[in-house]
Order: sequence, then structure tokens, then C-alpha cells
Amino acid sequence: MNKRLFEFAKELNLPSKDILDRCKKLGFVVPSQLTLVDDKIQSEIRKDLGLADLVAIAPEEIAPAPAPSTPAKTFSNTTTSTPSQTASVRPTMKTFAQPASTATATYPAPKTIAPRKVPAGARPPMPPKSGGHGMAANRRKNAATPAKPELTVEEKIKALEGNAEGSGEPKILTKIKISEGITVAELAQKLNVKPGVLIKELFDLKILATINQRLDMTVAETLAGAHDAEVEVVPLFGTEILEEEIDDPKTLISRPPVVTIMGHVDHGKTLLLDAIRKTKVAEGEAGGITQHIGAYQVEHAKGLITFLDTPGHEAFTLMRARGAKATDIVVLVVAADDGVMPQTLEAIDHAKEAKVPIIVAINKIDKPEANPDRVKTQVAERGLVPEEWGGQTIFVEVSAKKRLNLEKLLEMILLQAEILELKANPNRTPKGVVLEARLDKGRGTVATLLVEKGTLKIGDNLLAGSTYGRVKAMHDDLGKLVKSAGPATPVEVLGLSAVPQAGDVFYVVEDAKIAREISTRRTEAQKDNRLIGAMKHITLDNLFEQIKEGQIKELKVIVKGDVQGSVEALRQSLEKLSTEKVVLRVIHSATGNIVNSDILLASASNAIVVGFNVKLDSNGKATAEKEDVDVRVYKIIYDAVEDVRKAMEGLLEPVYRQLVIGKAEVRQLFSTPKGTIAGSMVLSGKLTSKSKVKVYRNNEVLYEGPLTSLRRFKDDVKEVATNYECGIGVDGFADLQVGDQIEAYIMEAVAQKLVD
Repeated sequence: MNKRLFEFAKELNLPSKDILDRCKKLGFVVPSQLTLVDDKIQSEIRKDLGLADLVAIAPEEIAPAPAPSTPAKTFSNTTTSTPSQTASVRPTMKTFAQPASTATATYPAPKTIAPRKVPAGARPPMPPKSGGHGMAANRRKNAATPAKPELTVEEKIKALEGNAEGSGEPKILTKIKISEGITVAELAQKLNVKPGVLIKELFDLKILATINQRLDMTVAETLAGAHDAEVEVVPLFGTEILEEEIDDPKTLISRPPVVTIMGHVDHGKTLLLDAIRKTKVAEGEAGGITQHIGAYQVEHAKGLITFLDTPGHEAFTLMRARGAKATDIVVLVVAADDGVMPQTLEAIDHAKEAKVPIIVAINKIDKPEANPDRVKTQVAERGLVPEEWGGQTIFVEVSAKKRLNLEKLLEMILLQAEILELKANPNRTPKGVVLEARLDKGRGTVATLLVEKGTLKIGDNLLAGSTYGRVKAMHDDLGKLVKSAGPATPVEVLGLSAVPQAGDVFYVVEDAKIAREISTRRTEAQKDNRLIGAMKHITLDNLFEQIKEGQIKELKVIVKGDVQGSVEALRQSLEKLSTEKVVLRVIHSATGNIVNSDILLASASNAIVVGFNVKLDSNGKATAEKEDVDVRVYKIIYDAVEDVRKAMEGLLEPVYRQLVIGKAEVRQLFSTPKGTIAGSMVLSGKLTSKSKVKVYRNNEVLYEGPLTSLRRFKDDVKEVATNYECGIGVDGFADLQVGDQIEAYIMEAVAQKLVD
């Protein structure tokens, strides 16, 4: 009986990868874990493993495995909370009063002094004098203990460096976590010092700052280094408080897969999901086009599936990109009569960039003009090869209108999810992502949340980006009120103080005061135009700096052109620039003007946009300025290729070569206490005091090194030109003779070329 490879591996209790490698070793062509293997391949693998006797056993002779005594755990939206949910483990939250350095600093316990016994009737002893009051007491105190001169912050740093170099053991530094835009008062609290100390040190650095002044990260690191502290930069304020829990593998159980429906406009995405859910979602939308992300859960015999219906219209490309980031599996819907369209290609690029497995659903096969083979050919050209053609992509031919092969599509989704082994811990602090949020007149802020870990309950304190609130009510995709939501469950939540940004990560915080404090601080940082954690997008101008800092390893490009021929020519020319040292990857190419969706894809992928004979529309221009995306438009392909080539050549480390700048001949030798001085005549070029020299004798190099002195008469000079006499001192070489040739050179940095 034919079986899929991963099922056969489970039967043998072996990893699928080992069976796949063994198939290649035996000479069988098995592309992936989803490929069907026949009885012959199964028999050969069993023989190779020494399990040939299992083939002869009849199926009826094998006793069935006993059923598990405990029922399998599943997630469902219930109206009552279970005891395991109410007893969820929550971490102990830190408070702002505790400095970050208390984890490493230790303080001796105070000594307790027993009170002295006083005889009955005796007068108790007087307390010790505090030294009096006023200026006289201060003078006596200062006279008794002479003040030590305080070191400046620069002297402290030098002292620390000196101690580190002088001692054999490395100095142990206290680690503190800070975010961009930290104030003097907050840094003083983390360093466990008074704010006045930091203000004085800033004054030593010629920086006038107040207690509420926001500090640059370089200055903050300098101050921390002067106080024996090592800085760790966190992207958002409060991230150091919301510590990530590490789940025990024993607490992880299977969770439903999160599936995103993608595709071109009017290819039947919502109708397909409607057929699966057996509801009329499309009828309630404007013009039958999905306007907001719809998150739904479908119950199947083998488990639950969570669907995200991203809009297919161009104006909502941002929602589609967000859906790809929040998903486990992408179902790409392609109409059998239309074939691959521009937004189909865009959806493929989004899913590939998010590194999400893709299942292709060929819809509308009931139409007379349907041609599924043409669709498979077009999709295969984009790298998604069907399984029957030897690829690894699952293709399912469906009809949403006639409800054909819908069960097979759900089985393939669950099959892919089984291979991914999706698991989560429901008994931990909840965490997830905001899918969509809006302001309702009657209910206030309504946010669609997707729970990723833990179990969200009514009454939890939420922190989502710069907003916070308390969960007042939760509704599932059918509008029913629920009290809890487990992993991979979408819910609509009421109770947030403001509308969060779609894509924000939300946390459940134990203390509402901490959530309010973090929310307030993040809002203030945004008002100060110090967007914490904002990523600096790549441009052709800052490409070299980002590569030098190790931020990127490749250059991603989006290509747009007026006609398909120009797009292909520009794409091929740019891809030819890739070498072993520098990689250029075109993540998306299409015809037409540069629109908002191209800018959003570039922002999400940290890419640049190159256009040929096209324009940037007004919406795209505004988004590019907001997201800081580099857009270049050219009229000549050669200019575009040359600009990208120059930027990529800037990524290569320069090659240093010797550049000869002058030659001299030794005419007379002079002995001095500092060594031998060669009285020479400059024959060509010039000699400089910073140049290095080579000493030749009979065309052989006797010495190579720096100059110690270059003089004319008794004066030190910086350079000596042709036909002038000079005195040359060579470091560490005294065996000079009259007639030796001295060649002066400098090391010149030469930029490498992509093609040598």
C-alpha cells in the first residue's frame, strides 16, 4: 500500500530525514517528505534497516495498538474557563523601583548591636554627638577627613582600561538593559547612582543636560562604562521587564495551524473560505471585496484550522503582508480560467520572503474554459513545482461554487501542519499579535488579536505597542461571547485605551500599573519623534555602512518597468552583479508604475526599489518618505546597473597596494649618535617623512621599513622633491653603502571590482 514518506517514517519510529537520505542512498527519487512511496521502496528500506521479516507478516497478524487512555488535548472557544486555565503560571514582574544592577551587586547585612544594660536608677547614656550643626561642624569634618580629588568621566574610563590591561583577569561588568531615548534619571536608577553624579560627568564631557534630558546611545554607553556597567540595547521601552519565558518541552501540546488565504482580486478567495465555513461572508462586504482581515476558525474531523482572509485588492497590500508574517501556511488561490495575475506573483513573493510553506488551490475548475495545467505551468515558472512533476508544492484543484475537493484541501493543510509539528504551551503568560484594530462608536476600541502562546482570558491586563487596557469582553469569529482563547485562536477584544497598530505584539502584564507606565513612556517617546526600535532601511547611500556594521549580508531589490521586456532585461542585468562576495537578489519584479504595495514590500523586506521608465505615484511617494524606503527611477538601464554596481563595490574590503612615489641614490654616509645617515640625491618623484622605503643593492632588496628622519641641512622636512639633496635616516639598518638605491612608497587603498 502506498504511503507518504513521513507516515512510513512514523511507522518505523525514525526521523523522516533519515528515511529520505536512505532513499537517495538506495537510488530512489523521492523529492520530499510528502511524496508517496510504493511497496517496493518500503520493502527495500526495511531490508536495508534489517527489518525484512516485517514484510512477510500479514496485516491481520499484527495486533492493533491500544488506544490512549487519556483523550487528546484540543483547543476550542469555550464559555467557561477550565481549572488548568485559571491556574496558569505567570512570571513575577519586575518593578521600576528596583535598579537593573541589583541582580549582580551584593550588600553586607547590617550588624545588630545588643543594647547595653543600665542599672536601675542610673541615668541612661547620652547618644553620641553628631558633630554639631552649621558651618563650624562642616569645617571640623573637612579638616578631619581631607577631600580626595574627583576623577572626570574620561579619567575613569582610562583608569578602567588601564586596570583591564594591567591585570591578567578580565574585569567583570554589570549588565544593564536600556532603550533608545533613555533619560538621565532612568540611567542613574539603573546604575544605582544619584542623577547629579551623571549630570556632573556629562558636564565633564561638555554636555549640558538636565535630569529629564534624553541621552544618545553613545553617551549612555560611555557613562555606563565609567560605572563598570555593560549596556544591552533593547528595541522597545519595557522589553527588559516583559521577559520572555522559556517553555518546557513537556508543557507543549499541538495547536491549530494558522492559514492565510492569498491571491489575485476576484479569484474566489473569500468565496472559497465562505464555502469552507458554510457562511455568507462575501455578501456583507462592500462590492464583494474583503475590506478588513477576517480571522476564522474551522472545525475538521482531524482538528481545528485558523484562517486569515487577507484582502486581495491592491489598496490593502499592507494587510496581506501582515497576514503572511502571522501565518504558518499560505494557501495561494489561482483561478483556473484566469491563470497567474500580477497580484498572484506579489502574493508568492510575500510568502517566499516570509519563508512560509505554500499550498496552491486552483479554483473555478467547474468552468468550461478552466485550464489547470496552464496554471501549474505558470506557477512552476515562479519556483512552485507540483509534486506530480517532482517538486515539493502541494496543488489541489477545487471549486468553491460547486464545493468540490474542499475536504481534500483541508486534509492537505492538516497534513502540512503535521509535518511542521506546531506546538504551544497554553498554561503560560499569553502573547500574540494584533491583526486589525478599529474604533467603534458604540463599543470603543475593537482589536482583532491572534493568540500565539498561553491562554487569554477576560480580565487580563493587555499591553499592545503603546496602548494598554483590560480585557472587558471577547468574541469569536461567529460573534459569540467567550471567556478564554488558547493558542492560534483569533478573538475580538474590547477594553484597550487606544487603537493599536496592526502587527504590534501584545503581552499580558500582571500589574496594571506597569502596563500603564510602559504605555505612557512609549507614547512620550513617539511624541518626541524618537521612535524606539525604528529600523533604518537600506539605501544605496548607506549600503556600505550597514554592511560594515554587519547588519545585512545581501542586497534585496524590487524591479518595476514599463514593459515586460525591459523588466526582464533589467532583472537579468542586476542579478549578474552577484558574486561569491556580494549577493544581489530580486525579490519582486513587475510592470507598471511604482505603487504603495511595492513600497510596503520593500519596507517589510528591507529592500530598495529600482524603476525603469515608470513613475512613483503620490501614495507611494508619501509611504516611501514615511517608511524611509530608497526609490530610484532611471531612463537608461545602464545607469541603473552602474549605480547598483558602485554601491555593491563599496561593500568589498579595499585592496592595499604599494605606490612608488620617488627614488633616491646614496652619495655619502654620515655617522651620528643615533645611527648612520645617508646623504642622498632624489632622482625622481619625491620622498616624504611618512613614506616607507626599500633599500636596493645590485637590484636586490636589502631592507624594507619606515623612515626615521628626513632632513635638508639641519632642518626636518616633510618632503623633498626631485634634484634636491637630503639626509635619510633608516630605522634598524646601518649597513648602507654609497651607490645604494632608496625607493620610497606609500600604501594605497584600491576598491575591489565585482569582476576582476
